[in-house]
Amino acid sequence: MRLNTLKPAPGARAERTRVGRGIGSGLGKTAGRGHKGSFARSGKGKIKAGFEGGQMPMHMRLPKVGFRSRIAKDTAEVMLYQLDKLEAGEIDFAALRAAKLVPSTAKKAKIVKKGELTKAFVLKGVLATAGAKAAVEAAGGKVVDGE
Repeated sequence: MRLNTLKPAPGARAERTRVGRGIGSGLGKTAGRGHKGSFARSGKGKIKAGFEGGQMPMHMRLPKVGFRSRIAKDTAEVMLYQLDKLEAGEIDFAALRAAKLVPSTAKKAKIVKKGELTKAFVLKGVLATAGAKAAVEAAGGKVVDGE
């Protein structure tokens, strides 16, 4: 084997189809592009996603609905009944994360009133809803520097 004798395996490289080379070739005149229209023109073969031929596209005909908060994905919700399973005492964000009540992607935690609270907790640096705050204080605990 020599460098000057190297060539690709048979069938590995297909010959380029020559278009627009006369009637006898089978791809003369319009060169397989048909007659007129955007696909017949040079550089115009692509249609943008969602384009419906000039008709008002579906995504513009339908009404805009809803709102998704970007802040919500950073804040994890912790229910009162989940909090009740922990040992009574001081609870902060690190304690909630250690107890696996808050996912690792969350940056903040908020206590939400759902379920009952029987133990006294001191919540530090954790957000709480008004109902949750009242429930914590009713159980003999308190919320410190949260909102």
